Amino acid sequence: MSRRSVALRLNSFDEWSPLREVVVGSADNYVSHERELSFDLFFHDNLVHDNRVHDHLGPDNAAQGNSGRSEWYYPRLTTRREGTGRQRTAVARRHVDELNEDLEGLAETLRDLGVTVHRPLPLPPEATEVTTPAWSASVVPPLNIRDNTLILGDEIIETPPMIRSRYFETQFLKPLFQEYFRRGARWSVMPRPLMTDASFDLSYVRTATAGGPTEPIEDQRPSPYDVGVEMMFDAAQCLRLGRDIVANVSTAHHALAVDWLERHLEGRFRVHRVERLSDSHIDSMVLALRPGLLLVRSDAVADALPPALRRWDRIVAPTPSGNSFPRYETDALILTSPFIDLNVLSVAPDTVLVNEACPELVRTLEDAKFTVVPVRHRHRRLFGGGFHCFTLDTVRDGGPEDYLA
Repeated sequence: MSRRSVALRLNSFDEWSPLREVVVGSADNYVSHERELSFDLFFHDNLVHDNRVHDHLGPDNAAQGNSGRSEWYYPRLTTRREGTGRQRTAVARRHVDELNEDLEGLAETLRDLGVTVHRPLPLPPEATEVTTPAWSASVVPPLNIRDNTLILGDEIIETPPMIRSRYFETQFLKPLFQEYFRRGARWSVMPRPLMTDASFDLSYVRTATAGGPTEPIEDQRPSPYDVGVEMMFDAAQCLRLGRDIVANVSTAHHALAVDWLERHLEGRFRVHRVERLSDSHIDSMVLALRPGLLLVRSDAVADALPPALRRWDRIVAPTPSGNSFPRYETDALILTSPFIDLNVLSVAPDTVLVNEACPELVRTLEDAKFTVVPVRHRHRRLFGGGFHCFTLDTVRDGGPEDYLA
């Protein structure tokens, strides 16, 4: 699980304090993406739209974002095989091998910076399918481990997943969570959804994306386990700022989950909702680099944040160059926006890990007096994550400071 055993108690309140312990995800035995309702809803914006236009314009101008589509680079949604509702798209082995090389490079860089690095349990090659009474789905490894675990101070909160293939992903972190619990951490699990088709709120994909979907998401199929819309929410929808949490809410199932968070955290943390800042995650939209300074995709994103954060200084990320990304086969699924490399990882208030393929962002942060540590990450658009997504910081210095007072 790690080269060194857990040395410290769980403590992580923000995104920038000096990093002491972190988990780096694993891509072992990643073989395919499964196209079914939950997958297509989660990645809808990036599967359907030309993000080069949409992301640059920002949410206020999203309706203008349909022009300039590049079919080879942004494959359309395709009709699922008749009667199954599921379609697997193979992931090239060489891309997975290179991803594993880059993950080990990320882990080694963090170790060289004095950070204790933990790794999740690997996905066994025989674990190809997960089945519940309501559905079955293929399994993916614990790669983007930021998504399903929210660390708030001394508490582990397992969040209710939004993609069926990731339903039991936090089980691969169980030995580490057990050790933190033995050392005094709180450990909570948000209610697990039944996750039938009826559990999902389709309003976002039907009304809020750039010009509406080019191909409609299928209507939900009825199930004897239907209970209506359920709470589903990823930790990567949250920005942690000491005793304050900014949470992105784009659907009714997000809203239910934030209701739970507000009640569970009452008296300890303040939760601030932002409406439809993105379809789900916000860590390629905005990150806090230190108190008083944000890294944002655009001024429009910053202006959509709570009033106290609008007063913070901001660094607007440079528009990505198309030359920063590999070219892929025509049937490859592109799962992130071109702004994925804004997804940096801070190891201290003055030190940031940045993809070496983004010299413009490196120069921008160096001009702002940051020490930038370039790290290789080639296939971020195929696997849906950057350095912030691939890591879960469990121990940082710092505490529940009031940065928004």
